[in-house]
Amino acid sequence: MTMARWKGRATAVVAAATMGFAAPANTAEPAGVHPGPMSRQEAYARADALTALGRKMFFDPSLSASGKQACSSCHDPNHAFGPASATPVEMGGAKLDQPGVRAVPSLRYLQAAPAFTEHFYDSEDEGDESVDNGPTGGLTWDGRADHGKDQAKIPLLSPFEMGNRDEAQVVAGLRKAPYADAFKAVFGADVFDHPRDAFDAAVEALGTFEQSSADFYPYSSRYDAFLAGKAQLSAQELHGRALFEDEAKGNCASCHLSEPANDGEPPQFTDYGLIAIAVPRNPAIPANADPNYFDLGLCGPLRTDFKGRTQYCGLFKTPTLRNVALRKSFFHNGYIHTLREAVAFYASRDTDPGRWYPKKADGTVDKFDDLPKAYWPNLNTDPPFNGKRPGDKPALTDSEIDDIVAFLGTLTDADQAGQ
Repeated sequence: MTMARWKGRATAVVAAATMGFAAPANTAEPAGVHPGPMSRQEAYARADALTALGRKMFFDPSLSASGKQACSSCHDPNHAFGPASATPVEMGGAKLDQPGVRAVPSLRYLQAAPAFTEHFYDSEDEGDESVDNGPTGGLTWDGRADHGKDQAKIPLLSPFEMGNRDEAQVVAGLRKAPYADAFKAVFGADVFDHPRDAFDAAVEALGTFEQSSADFYPYSSRYDAFLAGKAQLSAQELHGRALFEDEAKGNCASCHLSEPANDGEPPQFTDYGLIAIAVPRNPAIPANADPNYFDLGLCGPLRTDFKGRTQYCGLFKTPTLRNVALRKSFFHNGYIHTLREAVAFYASRDTDPGRWYPKKADGTVDKFDDLPKAYWPNLNTDPPFNGKRPGDKPALTDSEIDDIVAFLGTLTDADQAGQ
């Protein structure tokens, strides 16, 4: 299935402008925080101005409580706006001494993510409209933010990320920034006198920057060129692609869509769904030192609206595989550190659990050790898991795993080559 179609950054702004927004009293002019209806030319100009501001903010460490951590510190543009390090979580907070609890995702190719819904049904031209595909969409590992501006609020105010105590502290940093005059030119001369408006303006600028196609969704990989008939894949890469799509082998494309949509849109390599696969518990995450702590994704602890909904415990967002070969840690907890091992986990989670999970005191394998047994019914059992048991033949051989990894290497964007 393929999700909601993406719109270009400026096109979306133009569409919003035609709807008209009531401006707060302090920003009545069209240049205010929430301008009224604009012409197409004005809307494009505003989008460009917001993008330029958002870019400056994205690389500005003064917007953090420590004064040393920018958005780009964790979302490195030289690593597809993902982490440059192999550490499972990053440090943050006012003194950069507070560890996070999840691996940093890439910010590339999020522009097509639909708003979160508990029940997703395929569109008429993409699949069976009667099938409920379950929780789908949103941003972050648990889908709790629907838009870039909503997602931007999370790290700015998180105690283990940029660590600001409140919106006013963020605005105080903006007021002192070298681009403060440019901020006022876009959002109103008195915008800093209204911290809530100023904060909303800031996250709008960040969200708009993250819709910049050249930066965040260039579709410039060798695979994109191949689909356009402008490049060739090697025999190994082609075989890897076949295994990736084969429902009896890798079956990766069941969640990581690899074919263009019916309207020709390039594949996003995700269906935006949330599923449970029981990645092993990562002892390198400090929070996991507490044996009673479990990161259960959709049902908490960071997301709270599905707390107690046991059928959703252990579900995490399916990320895009574009630029996946650049990563140095994988899955929501960064437990695995090579792409080959990540693919191998799917192939042998059930056939060789002792390879992935620790042993109990009695010598037996502590299978699915980061997911309490009460939630095991939520686990995905589609191929390559497919009900296999210890000792069964895995769905993929070692050489087939190598071929899939070779194919995944074709998904790296051109500007990231050589990183």
